[in-house]
Amino acid sequence: MTTVTGPRWFAVQTQSNREAKAAHHLQRQGFDIYFPRYLKRRSHARKIEIVPAPLFPGYMFVAIDMAAQRWRAIQSTVGVLRLVTYGDEPAPLPDAIVDAMRQREDEKGFVKIEQGPAFNRGDKVRVLAGAFTDTPGLFDGLADRERVAILLDLLGRKVRVMLSADLVVAA
Repeated sequence: MTTVTGPRWFAVQTQSNREAKAAHHLQRQGFDIYFPRYLKRRSHARKIEIVPAPLFPGYMFVAIDMAAQRWRAIQSTVGVLRLVTYGDEPAPLPDAIVDAMRQREDEKGFVKIEQGPAFNRGDKVRVLAGAFTDTPGLFDGLADRERVAILLDLLGRKVRVMLSADLVVAA
């Protein structure tokens, strides 16, 4: 049986919206942390913003050298709820998980989320909100990264309409 030496990655559950505080205090204690974030599109009061958001809200990753670091100190760190464990022992993650997320980061350190079309051309869809709420239509393609084109049956003819991708669901 081979023993793994050196730091391994573990998941830490944080208090709600306290990831940054937990990260600061873990780093202050000498732990290497990874807090993956992405750029999220947020609509509020008729304004659309792109804001940083946690990829896994309420969780982050910490590298612990079980032989050299006092991992139990993590449990009482400000902003941390608990270290994810199997019974009494921390549950290690495969290094490939963190490596894969880091490889998908852009130049500013945000994880790029690939969002392909959720529908095929001709699929039946329904509009969730706006002037066409609950109107059925057919998916007609992507207009750009954030908008889709759908065909709506209006006044007896098919009309191509561009809508925000998050306003369209399968019918």
